[in-house]
Amino acid sequence: MLDQQGRRRRWARLLFIIPLVALLWVPFYSSGSPELFGFPYFYWYQLLWIIFTSLITAGVYLFETRR
Repeated sequence: MLDQQGRRRRWARLLFIIPLVALLWVPFYSSGSPELFGFPYFYWYQLLWIIFTSLITAGVYLFETRR
């Protein structure tokens, strides 16, 4: 049986589903407009999710290793 800390860790790991769903839903970002600094939406959307995913990963890591 999981204790309270184990349940919190499980909920923190569920944050990884957010970028998975956002990037697997291709029809949402498969267009070329709007552009940002000359980059089509398709590219800057994915690049933005690289940054968001690394922040989510760092947050979950810090939560998991915290005592």
